[in-house]
Amino acid sequence: MSDAGAPAASPLLVGRGLGRSYRGRSWALEGVDLELSPGESIALLGPNGAGKTTLLSILAGLASDHEGELRWNGRGGRIGWAPQRPAVYGRLTVRENLELFAALERRDDPPAVAAELIARADLGPFADHRARALSTGTLQRLNLSVALAGAPQGLLLDEPTATLSPDQRIRLWEWLHALRDDEGLALLFSTQSVDEAARHASRLLILSSGRVAFSGTIGELSGGGGVEAAEQAFLRLMEPGT
Repeated sequence: MSDAGAPAASPLLVGRGLGRSYRGRSWALEGVDLELSPGESIALLGPNGAGKTTLLSILAGLASDHEGELRWNGRGGRIGWAPQRPAVYGRLTVRENLELFAALERRDDPPAVAAELIARADLGPFADHRARALSTGTLQRLNLSVALAGAPQGLLLDEPTATLSPDQRIRLWEWLHALRDDEGLALLFSTQSVDEAARHASRLLILSSGRVAFSGTIGELSGGGGVEAAEQAFLRLMEPGT
């Protein structure tokens, strides 16, 4: 069962009929409806090529040429974006990266913001190390810290644990849970793991060939049969012609 927090009443994000085509012919994403509330955690599930990254890029504001309506509510619609491949500057140190991104987000005191993020992400021993010299797990913590530099209300994560070891995954999710439960941060993360979705999300959105194949809770997907039943249901949804 998920340990995710319960969603708030008023949605932070509303998407209606979201879609994107390439060269006006092939649809990477079509007709997706989505709502995300403060303190809620949604897992975006699907195989490679299902449209997960395309949807996240639309939500992050990186793809303006999309179909449908997208609305972020709250203070300026602040969104944090943590791509699967960390978008940091390898030649800069951890501290320099965080100060730079805090300045780009127009935070009042970028050095103070960087110091706070370094402390919260346990990056102190690496603060003056260049990003290109970091281990995979430490680099992912920096990637997440960069996404938080703008004090977002919602955080979008593209397969955040795909390159991490089991212990690194545990530490990353402990941090994300604290942000969600203590500060009401909304999380929307993509994954190919039904088990990860069941552990860390209150709702699932399953994509297949760019369309929504399922939207609901893990219990609704499994019919009350637990994670193994949910995995079998997921596989059936991915079958051609389903």
